[in-house]
Amino acid sequence: MPNASSARRRGPIVPPAIAMLAIAGCIALAVFGYYLAFLFAALFTMLVLGVPIAISLAGSCLLYVYLSGQVPDLVVAHRMVNGVDSFPLLAIPFFILAGNLMNNGGITTRIFDFAKALMGWMRGGLGHVNVGASIVFSGMSGAAVADAGGLGTIEIKAMRDAGYDQEFAVGITAASSTIGPIIPPSLPMVIYGVMASVSVGQLFVAGLVPGLLMGVVLMVMITLLSRRRGYQRDAAFSLRVLGVTFGRAFLSLLTPVIIVGGIITGAFTPTEAAIAAVVYALFLGVAVYRTLTWRRLLKVSMETIETTAVILLIVAGASIFAWILTSNQVTQHVVTLMGPFADNPIAVLLIINLVLIVVGCFMETIAAITILVPVLLPVAVAAGVDPVHFGVIMVLNLMIGLLTPPVGMVLYVLSRVSHISFEKCMRGTLPFLVPLVIALLLVTFIPAISLWLPTLIYR
Repeated sequence: MPNASSARRRGPIVPPAIAMLAIAGCIALAVFGYYLAFLFAALFTMLVLGVPIAISLAGSCLLYVYLSGQVPDLVVAHRMVNGVDSFPLLAIPFFILAGNLMNNGGITTRIFDFAKALMGWMRGGLGHVNVGASIVFSGMSGAAVADAGGLGTIEIKAMRDAGYDQEFAVGITAASSTIGPIIPPSLPMVIYGVMASVSVGQLFVAGLVPGLLMGVVLMVMITLLSRRRGYQRDAAFSLRVLGVTFGRAFLSLLTPVIIVGGIITGAFTPTEAAIAAVVYALFLGVAVYRTLTWRRLLKVSMETIETTAVILLIVAGASIFAWILTSNQVTQHVVTLMGPFADNPIAVLLIINLVLIVVGCFMETIAAITILVPVLLPVAVAAGVDPVHFGVIMVLNLMIGLLTPPVGMVLYVLSRVSHISFEKCMRGTLPFLVPLVIALLLVTFIPAISLWLPTLIYR
């Protein structure tokens, strides 16, 4: 299943990363001292060797505790258990299960057909359909890799059959899949909310407008590329076809309404919304569409268990890592280092964005969030950045990282489902990084894009 691969390493980090990690180790030695430098060195060495993220985090922390002798070994296990003993984290397995049920229950096909009837008449129509379908599916799955692996298969085949260049088809599919974790629900937002002690509900609502903004800038790029490459409209607009496809997809389209509407109105918490999404997806797949057999349900359940276990292991390992950083006042050191820029939020945000983009090239989203939140959030807050706004910035940065080598999990998934090389996937995606970076800069420096809706609803 695609989700599981998003939480694991795909092999050793490429050699260019070694230089960056060596520099980070030297800085740690100079600023934080011998034992913390060893902690970072052990972590980065394991990552370079391709050791799974969870084992790298927990293993480096165990070595630190053993060598420093500052705390009993039992504290490591205690902190790891406490790290996953959180009510909001219950949303993770349920949102993963809901996304899997929808991918296996025929819901994605109905969404794509409706989006095609709604937007296929535009120039480069299937490109716009790709984005529109991803926006709708974003309100159900909460994971970019689930979007790429589920809708991506349908979208790429349809665009190929219509005569689109396969690199263009893969590129827009990859770029549109990054909208998934921005528009609620969002698995990375849940992890960030737990690590930063921020309301997950506010984070969900804060991602809605930025997610739509991402869709708009991607559609502008599709229009420009379609004019340059001579792509035409894929279908004439028909109210009859639109009505038929809307009728077939109506119950599926209610899923994001139930999830997002329930959270915004206060009918249920994000965790309860995840449970409601599972119940509704089961209802559609079993009772309405009758596409979920016992065999499929078993397969979906096993995939969900596997993915959840991997994610929670990462969270557990990161919790002890974050505790060590906090107890050694690493965040205060980082804030002090950023002191010359403290009065300039723009400079702070630019530096943080640069750090996050670089890290996103080499590390999966969940691992990056769990490691970097304890370090970067205090710096951002000291510069006057709202924690909710910072959460959207961080997740959006790391979504762009899913499209960049050497990790590029979305590219690996699409390379597999489209049967083209990783290099061609990367080449097709490059033009769409431009609108995503523009969206990132707008979200970063216009806080109202993220904060207007949460302020309206919660404050």
